[in-house]
Amino acid sequence: MTRARLADRPLVAVVLAGGTGTRLYPATRADRPKPFLTLGDDRSLLARTVERAAFADATVVSTRVAYAGGVPEHAPDAEVLVEPRPKDTGPALAYAAHVLRERYDDPVLACLPSDHRVVGDLEGPVRRAAALAVETGSLVAVGVEPDRPATGYGYLVPGEPLPHGGVALDRFVEKPGPTRAAELVAAGALWNAGMFVWTPEALLREARDSPLAPLVEALEAGDPDAGFAAVEPVSVDRAIMERTDRAAAVRADFAWDDLGTWDAVGRAVEGPLAERLELDAAGNVLASDGAHVTVVGASDLVVAAYGDRVLVVPTDRAEDVREAVARLREDGLF
Repeated sequence: MTRARLADRPLVAVVLAGGTGTRLYPATRADRPKPFLTLGDDRSLLARTVERAAFADATVVSTRVAYAGGVPEHAPDAEVLVEPRPKDTGPALAYAAHVLRERYDDPVLACLPSDHRVVGDLEGPVRRAAALAVETGSLVAVGVEPDRPATGYGYLVPGEPLPHGGVALDRFVEKPGPTRAAELVAAGALWNAGMFVWTPEALLREARDSPLAPLVEALEAGDPDAGFAAVEPVSVDRAIMERTDRAAAVRADFAWDDLGTWDAVGRAVEGPLAERLELDAAGNVLASDGAHVTVVGASDLVVAAYGDRVLVVPTDRAEDVREAVARLREDGLF
C-alpha cells in the first residue's frame, strides 16, 4: 500500500517496551527487563521488533523511566518516549497518541508489543489496518489465524466485512477454556495478537469514554504526571477495545507467539537456550545464562538458571511464575 492511501499521513510504529516480564523470571529481574532479553538469538526481543517494523516511516519505543537509558543499545535509530509512570498499555498508548499526533503531523500509529515472535509478513496486515483506520475511524486489531485452540490467548470474534479486507469485531473473548477455545477456532475467531492500528484522534476519542478519561483530560490540560496518578494500571484491551463499538480487525497469516511465559519460549524459540544434557526426559524447557543444565528422568518442566537464581516449574503451570515473583517482591528479593 502506498502512502497516498493513508492520505499522506505518516505511519509510525509504537513499540511497547515498558514491561518487566515477571513470568520469565529469573531471566528477567528488576534491572533486566524482558525487552532486552536475547532468548536464543544474538538480538534482543526489542531489537528484533524494531527491525520487523522497519517499513514504518518512523519508530518510537515507549518505555518506563528506568529502562529508557538502555533502549538506544537495542534500537539506536528509534525515538524513545518515556511514560511518566508504568501503568500498563492503556495509559501508555493514550499518552503516545497525545504526544505523537503533534510530533509527527497527524500520524497513523501501529502499536506493537516488543516481546512477540512473528515469522512472515507483518507489513501487509499493518498497512491494510492503517488504511482501514484512516477510512473508518476504527480501532483496528491485527488478528492471527490460530493453528490450535490455545487457552492462553484472547480471541477476536469477527462480524460484518469492512473495507481493505477488514471486519467489524463482535466481541473479545479473554483466555477461554479448552472447549470454548475449540469452538471459537471452529467458528473462525482470530487470536488477539495485541497489535493495534489507529489514528491518535480515534484512540483519544474512545479513551474519553473509558477508565482513561482522567488521563486524557490531564493530558489536554498539560499535566501528564497528574493524569497518570489519576488512573489505575489497565491494559488497552480492557480499558478501550473491549468497550468500544468501533473495534475492527484485519487477518494476518504469519506465525506468531507471545513470548510471555517459559512454555511459550520453549515452543517458539528455535535457538538453544542453554547447554544441556537430558536422559530419559522430554518436553522440558531448559534455559540459562551460562550454566550447563542436566535433567534425568523428569519431563515437562521449566528449569531456568540465571545469575544466582534457579526456577523449576511444570510447563503447564508457567503462568504461575507471576505469583512467585509477587512473593519475591514482597520479600525484597526480585
